Amino acid sequence: MFIRESATRLLAFVFSMAIAVTAFAQRSEVIRASDDESARSDGPRTERDKGKLDSELAAVLSAAGFTGNIEQTFRQRLETNLGRPINPKLADLGRLLWFDKLHALHHDNTCGGCHSPTNGFGDSQPMAIGVQNNNLVGPDRGGPRNQRRSPLVVNTALYPALMWNGRFNSVSGDPFDNSLGFSFPNPEAVVRFSSANDVQHLVTHLLQAQAHMPPTELIEVAGFTGTCPNGVPDPTLGSTFCRFDDGKGETVPLPDNSGFRNEPIRQKTLVLLNATPEYRKLFGELFPEVAAGAPIDFFMFGKAIAEFEFTLVFANAPVDQFARGDKDAMSTKEKRGALLFFGKAKCVQCHAVSGKSAAGDSNEMFSDFAEHVIGVPQLCPVFAAGQGNVIFDGLGQDEDFGLEQISGNENDRYKFRTAPLRNLAVSPGFFHNGAFIRLEDAIRHHLDVYTSARSYDPREAGVPHDLDQPVGPIEPVLERLDPLLRTPIHLSDREFGDLVSFVKDGLLDERVKAENLCRLVPSRVPSGMPVFEFEACR
Repeated sequence: MFIRESATRLLAFVFSMAIAVTAFAQRSEVIRASDDESARSDGPRTERDKGKLDSELAAVLSAAGFTGNIEQTFRQRLETNLGRPINPKLADLGRLLWFDKLHALHHDNTCGGCHSPTNGFGDSQPMAIGVQNNNLVGPDRGGPRNQRRSPLVVNTALYPALMWNGRFNSVSGDPFDNSLGFSFPNPEAVVRFSSANDVQHLVTHLLQAQAHMPPTELIEVAGFTGTCPNGVPDPTLGSTFCRFDDGKGETVPLPDNSGFRNEPIRQKTLVLLNATPEYRKLFGELFPEVAAGAPIDFFMFGKAIAEFEFTLVFANAPVDQFARGDKDAMSTKEKRGALLFFGKAKCVQCHAVSGKSAAGDSNEMFSDFAEHVIGVPQLCPVFAAGQGNVIFDGLGQDEDFGLEQISGNENDRYKFRTAPLRNLAVSPGFFHNGAFIRLEDAIRHHLDVYTSARSYDPREAGVPHDLDQPVGPIEPVLERLDPLLRTPIHLSDREFGDLVSFVKDGLLDERVKAENLCRLVPSRVPSGMPVFEFEACR
């Protein structure tokens, strides 16, 4: 009964969102007309001017390969990939797991703590706070910082490379194509998600593999309990992390023969799931082998989480509607900003909408998904209980080496994946570490990186007080700056305002706003554990 009612709610939500898209498109002409009326002195003076602007933008979008149909294309490709439509019951099971702290060994964080419905299923903070939090999700969330900002999960089903360093990716460059397997760092590498293993376990999409990873992260969900029993340091972590062993939740198991804890943590998580009657029932309704008495396994867990993420593709922004022929879907400012984005401001060189980089297909996500050095100031929280639980890179432990941490190649130092720009208006921070919390400042940084980076002041940037620390060295970062960003781009005040308007509003799908996504927060979860308090959902 619980899963039927819950699945019905999720299906109703997805259906209501589809209706909302249609209604939003129908209302756009009235809304945009009002926008243009209020800014008439700054807009086209005649219908001929408006027609010229529309024609120019339509031509630019077409030349860039932007169709505005990516959401429809996604659904078609996903059904081909899965061999079926999205399963509402499986997606709803994933939703319950998303908000249930049971499968996190420390029992105080889960997917929803760092990927919140209040912020496009992204971080509610400029830099993530994982374990040892205060059960709040929002501006008042407290606890030790991790290393980076949790990116938006909305639309990740279309990403060929995941995470700020792109460490989880499809070898083919296509998240729907597992013919070459999926590439992960050790200990998974290309073994756990090799093509042969994917076929055996029916793993067909990158998200179904990536979902195996978050529960294994100590700083995010697993915690450090038992890593320093009675003051005796864990042989693998040493005494440095003893300060985080608070004795709460489950004891983190020791590494296996691989030298990593990933699989031991997953196995302990499965013990907890299999010992919970309601989860046995819910998984049994979806996986016949569980109903027949077999244990829940992590491939089932990954499929449930991914199925929920498949329902979170929201790519029907004003620019999509315009590309499909609704010339009134965008305001005049947004249209002018779009022309700057694809032209003078050169944003599209990295924030691509079509084509394939070394990382994979852009899929109209406004990212090439490749890694670049873009001169972001280095924020490094103090490594101490309650402040930060990551030891940063460099001699002063005040740097983030980015992709080099994964590749081991010094040439990859300070490289981070290009951020997809859709729906960034709901984000509380920008870049990999949230160094800028105002979209305007993040865009200004791109236009003149040297000036922005060298004059950066965390207080002026408005980051939370605990991140208002002396920043790490910037000159080594600037020495490696991507050539595309070395020459400043001058925009007039009006041009800058237009560009901001396009990125903020022209790329925003209204469905990702908190008032829409908060309804996905369950009132209870199968473990009976308390659900987070989402501040913007009150």
